[in-house]
Amino acid sequence: MADTMIRGMAANKQVRFFACNSTDTVEKARITHHTSPVVTNALGRLLTGGVLMGAMCKNDTDKLTLRIQCQGPISGMLVTADANGHVKGYVSEPEVMLPANDVAKAVDLGVLSVIKDIGLKEPYVGDTHLVSGEIAEDLTYYFATSDQIPSSVALGVLFNDDTSVANAGGFIIQLMPFTPDDVVDRLEKKITEIASVTEMLEDGKTPEEILELILGEFGLEINDTVDAAFQCDCSKERVSRAIATLSRKDLDDIVSDGESIEVKCQFCNKAYHFDIDELKEMRK
Repeated sequence: MADTMIRGMAANKQVRFFACNSTDTVEKARITHHTSPVVTNALGRLLTGGVLMGAMCKNDTDKLTLRIQCQGPISGMLVTADANGHVKGYVSEPEVMLPANDVAKAVDLGVLSVIKDIGLKEPYVGDTHLVSGEIAEDLTYYFATSDQIPSSVALGVLFNDDTSVANAGGFIIQLMPFTPDDVVDRLEKKITEIASVTEMLEDGKTPEEILELILGEFGLEINDTVDAAFQCDCSKERVSRAIATLSRKDLDDIVSDGESIEVKCQFCNKAYHFDIDELKEMRK
């Protein structure tokens, strides 16, 4: 079954939510990048967060990028998403060998950058420190400090015995401005009482069922459901434009070698071949 992302409101539009099942998305990333279990877990959480935060974009052309630069052996991760459930990402060190659940140690301290490209001259960039390396807590901290939006973020990845992805998903619940204190108190109590998102995923609960458990008593209203997927939009034309931005000296050196080159997309590992005539044309 295809991954899905849902979004909506609750408590008379005083709470908004986003939730998704990202199992196939994370599994495709694992296969594409040949990641070890702990890296699959870390990248899977960030990809899931990307799907959820991408859903906050207002326009189809908007892009959201989550970049982590960290001191842990993973070194760094980058995820890009849009408003329509499409997400892609890669990790600097895909084969870190640690226990699958030791994401905090694999990531460690560092910086989370949230880059929003909404069609302006320059994208908006918000930087915050990683507070735990667990990804969900780091995104919660980002919302609180950079966007000043009280939020609850939960992300999880579970594995089969062969280290393929059994379940992945998560949710983001946010308070709108001027939410009454009694609603805040009831919601906080409810979130502390529920099982972890990984337990709920392991029980086979869908995003709708998870949100019903949390927000059912607040009048849950699902406004939109979209498919989610790991999808790269690279093309030979886009890669050639990137090569063409190299300096004249670098292009001269490539052409003078007299050999064709192969360039791989970091997001999907697809290889693009450029022969010497194509390189000469770029140099012109």
